[in-house]
Amino acid sequence: MPKPGQFGKRSALNFVLLFGVVNLFADMTYEGARSVTGPFLGMLGASAFVVGSVTGFGEFLGYALRLVSGRLADRSRLYWPITIIGYVVQMASVPLLAMAGSWPSAAVLIFLERTGRATRNPPRNVMLSQAGAHMGLGWAFGINEGLDQLGALLGPLAVAALLAWRHSYSLAFAVLAIPALMTLLLVGSARVAFPYAGHIEHRREGAHIGHHPPAFWWYCLSAGLVGFGFADYSLIAFHFSRAHVVPGPWIPIFYALAMGAGGLGSLFLGKLFDKHGLFVLVPVTIVVAAYAPLAFLGGFGLALAGALLWGIGLGAHESVMQAAVAHMVAQERLASAYGLFGVVFGAAWFAGSAALGALYDRSVFAAAVLAAASQLCAVVPLVIAARMGRHG
Repeated sequence: MPKPGQFGKRSALNFVLLFGVVNLFADMTYEGARSVTGPFLGMLGASAFVVGSVTGFGEFLGYALRLVSGRLADRSRLYWPITIIGYVVQMASVPLLAMAGSWPSAAVLIFLERTGRATRNPPRNVMLSQAGAHMGLGWAFGINEGLDQLGALLGPLAVAALLAWRHSYSLAFAVLAIPALMTLLLVGSARVAFPYAGHIEHRREGAHIGHHPPAFWWYCLSAGLVGFGFADYSLIAFHFSRAHVVPGPWIPIFYALAMGAGGLGSLFLGKLFDKHGLFVLVPVTIVVAAYAPLAFLGGFGLALAGALLWGIGLGAHESVMQAAVAHMVAQERLASAYGLFGVVFGAAWFAGSAALGALYDRSVFAAAVLAAASQLCAVVPLVIAARMGRHG
C-alpha cells in the first residue's frame, strides 16, 4: 500500500488521466493556433524563409529553455509552481494573436507561447514519470499523449470550422481563449488534488553525479537528427497553400487528422515501449522519414499521407522519447535531463526548419530529400542507444 502523500497504482492512473485532460484543452488552444500559423504569417506578408525561421526559432525556444526550467525545478524542487507559471504564460499568448497586425508582432506571441511550453514541460514530465513508475512509463506517457493529441485534433477542427464560417483568423484566435481558460482551471484542480506530485527524495550523492549515461548522449544525437529533418507544420501548411495542393479550409483539417494519428500511435507505441524498449522507435523512424517526400511532392492524397506520418512521428517523440529519457536518467536529475534533451532537439529543429525553409524557396525537391535523409541517418545512433540501454 502507498504511504499517504504518495502515488499508488490507482492514484497514478488518476493523475495521468487528469493531466491528460489538462493537456487536451491546452492542445486545443495552441495546436488550434499552430494549424494555421503558416498561412496566417503568409497573409501578414511573411516569406517561406520567414515562416520556417519564425516557427523553427519558436520550436528552439520551446525546447532550449527547458534546460533552464529543468535545472531550476531540480534545484528548487518547485515542480508545481514552475509548471503552473508555464501554463499561464502559454495560455495567455494564443488568444492575443487575434490582435496581431504584422508578422513580427505575431512572431513575438508565437515565441512567448513556446516559452510557456518550455517552462512547464520538464517539471510536468517529472511528475508524470513519478506516476508512470507505478503503471509503466510508456503507458503513462502514451495515455497523456493520446489525450493531448485528441485536443490537438479538436482544436484545428474548431479553427477550420470558424474559418469556413467567417474567414477570420482573429475570430478563430479569440475563440481559443475558451479552452485556454479551461486548461488553467484544470491545472489548478490537479495541483489541489495531487499536492504531493513532484516530492522527490533527492539522494545527497546524486547532486554530485556530473554525467549522464552514454546511451543518453547517443539518444540525443538520434533525436537531433530527427529534429533537423522534422519540418514544422507551419512550413508544410505554407506549401499546401502556396502550391494549391490542399484547399485552405482543409489545411487545419489535415493537421487535426495528423494529431489524431499521433495520439493513436502514442498509445500503441507506449505499450510496445514498456515491453520491448527503445527498439520500437527504429521502424517508426524509418517509416516516418517518408513524410517529407509525400507532403512536399505529392498531390492531395499523398499530402494527406505525409501529414499523417508527420503526426505519428510527433506523437512518438512526445510519448516514447520522453519515457525513454526517464528510463536512462536518475529521477533527481530527470528534469535537467529533459531540459538538455530538449535543447538538442529544439536546436536541431530550429536549424532544420530554417534550412528547409531557405531550401524550399529554391528547390522543393531538395528540401524534401534533406528532411528524409536526416531522419534516416538518425537510425544508427538510435540503435546504438537502444543496445546500450538493453545492456546497461
